[in-house]
Amino acid sequence: MASIAVIGANGSVGAAVVAEAVARGHRVTAVVRHPDRYRGGAAVVVPGDVLDPADVARVAAGQDVLVSAVGGGDRPGRRALVEPAARSLVEGLRALGDEAPRLITVGGAGGLETAPGVRLWDAPGLPEPLRQVMRAHGAAQEYLRTVTDVRWTTLSPAAELVPGERTGHYRTGLEQLLTDASGRSWISLPDYAVALVDEIEQPEHIGERFTCCAI
Repeated sequence: MASIAVIGANGSVGAAVVAEAVARGHRVTAVVRHPDRYRGGAAVVVPGDVLDPADVARVAAGQDVLVSAVGGGDRPGRRALVEPAARSLVEGLRALGDEAPRLITVGGAGGLETAPGVRLWDAPGLPEPLRQVMRAHGAAQEYLRTVTDVRWTTLSPAAELVPGERTGHYRTGLEQLLTDASGRSWISLPDYAVALVDEIEQPEHIGERFTCCAI
């Protein structure tokens, strides 16, 4: 059993991660800006601001894992938040020194390769606001790659992260965009959460980004 704090637990990705972790018996703390608006299930709900390193350190203290689900979706309104959040998370965890928990961030799919040297964000016809969000996730990822004193992992979803059923089955990869047997790149929110909590329980990607897709 692990102690897990989930920042952004009111969002669709964060709520799915909380639900999966609670169902497996982990001790989960939901970190949200407005606790009175929280409607998920967790043993503890606390306020927290991902852009405040002191707040990050406070909610991370004593945890085994800190999950950041802030900016997890490719929504234009999240564009300005993604990279500053990554920097704040690292600064807050650095303040805890050797007692800092492991960090797992919810990434975006835009930086995954669709062909050698070609990334999803290079696809023609993408709305510019969406492309900017993808680039913001990419900037956050490039920053994390420079961090060697915090144990971090990024889990990028497939091109489509959608509501759906929990099957418990998925494929994983590293830098290449994955597709299912029909050629579609997608994964349900519950199965994305399965992949993330599996990584918490059996760490395989410390210090790197990986991705998951429906089979």
